[in-house]
Amino acid sequence: MQQRTAIIGGSGLYQMEGIEALDELDIDTPYGKPSDTLTLAKIHGQEVVFLPRHGKTHSIPPHKINYRANIYALKLAGVSQIISVSAVGSLREDIAPGDFVIVDQFVDRTRERASTYFDGPIVAHVSLADPVCASLRSQLQQACEQQHITTHNKGTYMVMQGPQFSTRAESNLYRSWGMDVIGMTNMPEAKLAREAEICYATVAMCTDYDCWHENEDDVSVSNVLEVMQSNVEKVKMMLDTFFKRGCNHKICACHQALQHGIFADLKAQDDNALRPIHALVRRFL
Repeated sequence: MQQRTAIIGGSGLYQMEGIEALDELDIDTPYGKPSDTLTLAKIHGQEVVFLPRHGKTHSIPPHKINYRANIYALKLAGVSQIISVSAVGSLREDIAPGDFVIVDQFVDRTRERASTYFDGPIVAHVSLADPVCASLRSQLQQACEQQHITTHNKGTYMVMQGPQFSTRAESNLYRSWGMDVIGMTNMPEAKLAREAEICYATVAMCTDYDCWHENEDDVSVSNVLEVMQSNVEKVKMMLDTFFKRGCNHKICACHQALQHGIFADLKAQDDNALRPIHALVRRFL
């Protein structure tokens, strides 16, 4: 199967010029259905899989997304790298609404979200010291620069539970911790991608200043949507350039994340233990 790039984001990204729709993939996983059917397409001759994180009608709130099913479905679809497109609030004066941040770190403050495929009896521990693929980040940064999009080439994404926005006290606390942007969706997405040995990178699109900024309106859905429309057009330009340049699927450390992380003799396990993780560990069997 040809190696594919997945794009996780809103359904508005599908309407790109030059995109050739190929198929709709209705995939079942051991964890249930993903957020919606996957759209298989070609952009500049390269196969791309689109997954609307919140469903095509944006009906799934951040804390109810079936993250395990989403990433597992992408693994089954032959995806080797994921571009996660996410709307975020800025926690820094110099990251303005409309700016992009190519995130390099996360702080996970979510709760009660299933965040691993290795719930036992098979146990695995993967490294998340650098949770984002450096190669993929670099390619996305270059595509943004080529399109003259104001982009910050690193930043820490504080992942909150949601669906409510922050209190003012929380927003200022996160700023004091040195967080750069805040959103609700990229954890446990990044953790699960690493366990699935899929390269992962986030393009964080800033829509607002959260609620800490004294001279700006507090974050609201109407404010977010207004900036989002402009940001989506910029993402389309970035993706067009990314695929036109020819995305690189070379083997990297992300694709070997489980190599020394599994604490079990897989060949001694029964079918019930292996079934929920088979797509992740079949190369070891």
